[in-house]
Amino acid sequence: MQTKLIKLLILFILLSGTSCRQFLDYFDEVKPVQLIVKDYASGLLSPSGMVLDARGQLWVSEAGTGNNDSRISVIMPGGKVYTAIVGFSSSIFDGFPAGITHLALKDGVLWILHSGEGKLYQAEIATFKPGDSPLKANDLPSEDVGTFVKAYNFEHDTNESNLFKITVGPDDALYIADAAANAIIKRDKAGELSVFANIPGIKNPTSVGPPMLESVPTGIVFDGQKFYVTTFLGFPFPADKGIIYQVDLKGKVSVYQQGFTGLIDLDLDLDKRPVVLELGTFGEQGPKPGTGKIIRASGKQQRVIIEGLNMPTDLVKANLRTYYVNSLTDGKVLQVTHP
Repeated sequence: MQTKLIKLLILFILLSGTSCRQFLDYFDEVKPVQLIVKDYASGLLSPSGMVLDARGQLWVSEAGTGNNDSRISVIMPGGKVYTAIVGFSSSIFDGFPAGITHLALKDGVLWILHSGEGKLYQAEIATFKPGDSPLKANDLPSEDVGTFVKAYNFEHDTNESNLFKITVGPDDALYIADAAANAIIKRDKAGELSVFANIPGIKNPTSVGPPMLESVPTGIVFDGQKFYVTTFLGFPFPADKGIIYQVDLKGKVSVYQQGFTGLIDLDLDLDKRPVVLELGTFGEQGPKPGTGKIIRASGKQQRVIIEGLNMPTDLVKANLRTYYVNSLTDGKVLQVTHP
């Protein structure tokens, strides 16, 4: 009995002196745990983005097959898939389907980015029940964000727009990572658009390609005080040079951590520190299958949580022990669980 009390006291001291996330890190170092990875849902049409609602339902954007079949599905707890919204346009671009990209959810409204159209759609889903007749994209209100971006006079202007990732920030404003303009676009509660931040490029560390490489913003998340932004470096896609930036509420950009390859998305752990997703390494034929990773980026440290993922593009934290990650090419959503 005395031994048990001593163990409980030690556990209490550890928990009171550290956060839950830090305690799990300590536990894993002392006794490494094999994470459980399993298929959660399959049969999806190039799933690209995900968002979790308060009922534990996972809303998934699907880019489609290039035949105007981009859509939104909702996955119930347990993995059963229902079609929720249909009729978004889709096409093939550089060998991959291009349609709707990523999602954000706020107060029963699903915000949907469409890169090809340059539009921001909104869908009222608070009363939608899985199994109801799917909503139609043509019936949804939308806003033209792409035209604003392309008309804006950036210092380093690409004259292009690719609405890729979206998150909710202070005062219910929406913040969009534009992966062609290399900028963060702000849409305030009234619907007014502005350029919130520009993401700087880096000097090319190789002898191949241009002298400067674009830092393409791919993921954005708000921790209550600042934003974290993941970036994907342009050709020749050098390994271990990718950067996580932090952006304050005035749009000032600074480096949080660097040394990544093919950053594509991120979420926050319970300590509000970035957990990032790498698409994978690149070869002569493009992304190498099965080289995606989930990495915890804490301070100056990087810790691989899991590797061997195939073309992941979105990461969602469900709770302390569970994450969801997609596979664009396999048409799947995987569940990653800490036992």
